[in-house]
Amino acid sequence: MKLEELRVGFAFCGSFCTMSKALDALEQTAARFGPVTPIVSEAVASTDTRFGAAHDFMREMERICGRRVISTIVEAEPIGPKELLDVLVVCPCTGNTLAKLAHGVTDSPVTMAAKAHLRNGRPLVLALATNDGLGASAPNLGTMLGRKHVYFVPFGQDDCAGKPASLVADFSLVPETAEAALRGEQIQPLLQARG
Repeated sequence: MKLEELRVGFAFCGSFCTMSKALDALEQTAARFGPVTPIVSEAVASTDTRFGAAHDFMREMERICGRRVISTIVEAEPIGPKELLDVLVVCPCTGNTLAKLAHGVTDSPVTMAAKAHLRNGRPLVLALATNDGLGASAPNLGTMLGRKHVYFVPFGQDDCAGKPASLVADFSLVPETAEAALRGEQIQPLLQARG
């Protein structure tokens, strides 16, 4: 199947400081693949922050994708039974969402989309953005690194002096990671050296 025919889900969680980079990754993904379905957590759908208004983020997602944002658990549930996606990207994937995925908690549109999608044995791509990736979230990261059909966008410490436990993915590698995941491959190197 050609890349432009593959159906991609692109889910956003509440790492608001990385939202503009995540939107850039969405734009790159939409340019490379077929139809892209935007999905948001409740936090993204309803929280205005100093980084922008929820409504503005969602309108931009819809502009890029040309389709409505999935913003409820009910809307996300059919992703599995109807086999709506070939690959699902979670970008940014917060420590909170990582924990829920590691422990099978399905209480948001994003975690429902992931659960529904994984039941079909299709790839889930996680782009981390968490201040405690090398702290409280480290056990969940380890769990998900060993999970079948789960792939990670290469990541590294974004501020080892100021936030030594913080991990952030290189969002520019989202399309490449998704393409490799569709082949059943994890792109390497997974860990990136950062300044």
